Order: sequence, then structure tokens, then C-alpha cells
Amino acid sequence: MAQNAPGKHYRKGITLIEAVQKFGDDVAAEAWFVERRWPDGICCIRCDSKHIRIRKPDPKRKTPVYHCNDCKKDFTVKTGTIMHDSRLSLSKWAMAFYLFSTNLKGVSSMKLHRDLGITQKSAWHLAHRIRETWDDATEKFSGEVEVDETYMGGKEGNKHAKDKLHAGRGTVGKTAVAGMKERESNKVRAAVVSATDKPTLQGFVVDNTEDDTIIYTDDARAYQGMPRHHAAVKHSVGEYVREQAHTNGMESFWSMLKRGFTGTYHQMSPKHLHRYIDEFQGRHNVRPLDTEAQMAGLVRGSSGKRLRYSDLIAE
Repeated sequence: MAQNAPGKHYRKGITLIEAVQKFGDDVAAEAWFVERRWPDGICCIRCDSKHIRIRKPDPKRKTPVYHCNDCKKDFTVKTGTIMHDSRLSLSKWAMAFYLFSTNLKGVSSMKLHRDLGITQKSAWHLAHRIRETWDDATEKFSGEVEVDETYMGGKEGNKHAKDKLHAGRGTVGKTAVAGMKERESNKVRAAVVSATDKPTLQGFVVDNTEDDTIIYTDDARAYQGMPRHHAAVKHSVGEYVREQAHTNGMESFWSMLKRGFTGTYHQMSPKHLHRYIDEFQGRHNVRPLDTEAQMAGLVRGSSGKRLRYSDLIAE
């Protein structure tokens, strides 16, 4: 490969025209979803039986219905996933997966509304359901790990008069987010936190790293005395790199997240902020993969997850 090729040049992408040709037809989209959900052949989602038959097509249904000959239950490729009970066609779901995989700064519900020809309300629900597929962080980080925190929310001076807290500027009215980046794998993990004090931030580090992990942070007092090998750079005196100690990788992730905030979404409510964090974290962690592999990961991550609209808007 050329030395001056752009980042992630080794990945195989899918052009917009190819995506429309590949997923624009419901029959083709259904076949693609089936192959990704059941690579070894269709099996019952309840009893795992492979004695499956396809019911006679019903013109009122957009998705083929499968029948298990053992437990006598019907199901579709949507059943038991984030697409459960969705009236949107599989071609629209496939294109939504494509858009979320290929837009690094996210996709607004208004853009989904226009691009997919659905209501903005449906697009907003669809987007949050897709974000659920990335909520799968389990393994602890090890090796060298950068840890940092940031604050998400609008500037106090830009708010409408009735929304201003009149409690100062800076972090007032914003939500704290803690994050870490494992240098060897380049993977990121982030989460909304209730505070940026010592118990909270050190608890986040301990819960997500192995005992022998080397932690790099800035010189915030909350990180002092943590039960990990620890080195810090003194941002307070203009020091940003000292040998291996720096948090530049994590700060790069914050930069991408905030570009999505200001340029795409414009607002991330505290109530749903953790979903947006999952989106940016999940997309970052699969960036080395080909586009279709990223989309296939969304299909696999959708199983066993549901997000009803009533639950989404509940107080």
C-alpha cells in the first residue's frame, strides 16, 4: 500500500450506489439479514431446532415468517432483536445500519427521516435501537491504558434564558463522562459518571482494567493513589507528553464525540447521553473492519435486545 494513503485505507468499503443495489430490495435485504443472524442455517429462536419451514407468503406482511416444526412457534428474522415488532422494511433497516457504520460523526434523526422516507419519530426510535447493538463492553483492559474525563452539554451562554442555571460557566449544567483507551488494541470504553471525584473515577478504572495495567492520566487529584501502576502528565503547567505518559489518544476520541455533538446531533440529552456514548465507542472499536463486517456486527449485536418506544420516552 502507498505510504501516504489515507487512514484505514486497507478496509474494504461499500459505496452508496453499491449499498442501494445490495440492500434496496426487501428480498435481498432479508437474505442478507438471515445469513448474518444464522450463518449455520436458520434455527428456532426458542428451542434452537433446525426443523424449520417457511410459511406461505402473506401480502400483508413485509417479512417472511418461519415456523418451527418442533415447538410449533412462528418467528421472523426480526423476532427477538432490536427490530422486533418494527413495521419498517428490512431494506430500510439495512440502509440504516449502513449509514450508521459509515458516518463517523453519527446520523441525525432528521437525515434518517429524509434518506429512508420515514417519519422523524420513527427515525429517532430506530437510531436509539441501533445504538443498543453497541452496548456490549465486557472484557477488562490491560497493558497501557489512557484514562481521561470530559463534560458534555451546551454552553451556558448559548442557552435560552429560561434554561440558564445562573450558577457560573465551565462545567455548569454539563454531564461528566469518563473514558479509557487501551493502546495495544486501540479500543475505547466510556461511560456517563455521576461525578469526577476520587471514588467515582478510580472505581471506573478498577472496574474496567486488570490489576497489572499501567494507567496514564493527567494530574487531576482524583487519580492520585489509585491501586494501579500510574503515571501522569501535568496539564496544569503545560506538560502534555512525558515519555510514555500522555492522554492524547483518549482526547482524540473526545474530539470525535464532540464533533458529533456540535455538527450532527446539536443536543444530547443527559437522559440518553449513555446511548450516544455507546454509539461513538462502538463505531470507534470496529473501525479497522470492512464496512460489511461492521454491519454484520450490528446484526449480531441486535439479538436479545429490545427497546420499546414507550420505554425510551418513559421518565
